[in-house]
Amino acid sequence: MHNKISMLSVGLLSGALIIVAPLSMAEEKVLTAEQVVSVMESTFGVNPGERRNHIKGTCAVGEFVGLPEAAVYTRSIMFSGKPVPVVARFSMSGGNPKVPDTAKIPRGLALELSLPDGGIQHMTMLSTPMFGAASPQTVFDDIASKKPDPITGKPDPEKIKAFKASHPDNLPQAEFLAKNNPPISWVNSSYFGIHAFKFINREKKITLVRWRFVPLDGEKRMSEDELKVSPPYFLESKLIKRVKQSPVRWDMLLTIAVPGDTEDNPTVLWPSERKEVKVGTLMISAAMPQKGAECEKINFDPLVLADGIEPTNDPVLLFRSPAYAISWGKRIGGD
Repeated sequence: MHNKISMLSVGLLSGALIIVAPLSMAEEKVLTAEQVVSVMESTFGVNPGERRNHIKGTCAVGEFVGLPEAAVYTRSIMFSGKPVPVVARFSMSGGNPKVPDTAKIPRGLALELSLPDGGIQHMTMLSTPMFGAASPQTVFDDIASKKPDPITGKPDPEKIKAFKASHPDNLPQAEFLAKNNPPISWVNSSYFGIHAFKFINREKKITLVRWRFVPLDGEKRMSEDELKVSPPYFLESKLIKRVKQSPVRWDMLLTIAVPGDTEDNPTVLWPSERKEVKVGTLMISAAMPQKGAECEKINFDPLVLADGIEPTNDPVLLFRSPAYAISWGKRIGGD
């Protein structure tokens, strides 16, 4: 992509006609997926064979039952009313494998649904209603600002402050995390699809939607006292113990957009009065450490979509796929 000035600038200086030559064509800075993966490695370090982001996680398996009521919006076979096998992964954002479970950072839930026609549907979600960037450049700058100082071994507060001051699109998620303590467990959190997607029904009608998964165990957040006394690592053992008692469930809710709702900015929420429809239930029946488990090698690419579901032009959504591919290739290769 290029920027150029196609007109000559003309001006008068001391009564003389001055003709300014056109500026040379300049290459616009284009951020690549390789650069984002590289800055993650620079900031968090490299753990060979592991994910570059959401490195810390736990595997789970279960099923999803989609409701036929979704047929109004999509022809996807995942809403046939029949159980669909699911491989899931609960995670903490970032590339630090030792991040404490009390950290005020987004939690993640990624799903791979194996559909009866042989297709696959991926769903990658966060515990915050919005994403922390409206563009890949903000993602890059956020990670870069957190790179540890070589002397202190910790991020430079001034760099983080400067990032926040210059990237207002990061503020909605940052404010949400500041005002809402982390959930007490992975099963007591809602998970949001963040991006808008296009649902397409059999009549080829397109409906813009966002989705979220709401826990039947209820949303519960840690108190300030719990944050102070909780051990650094408890989420995995708590999940495994809970699932052994009985399956854990989340309802899938669709939010239906109206004309004018943004489809390409994951930092902007739609108004709360938008229509919501329950279209299915996720059930998790077993959980286990990720090492050697089924979810470990899966690349949860958010653009792996079933027929009847298509991406929007959200630049962050479209950027995630190549970045995930690079990270996946590195870890599968043992790097």
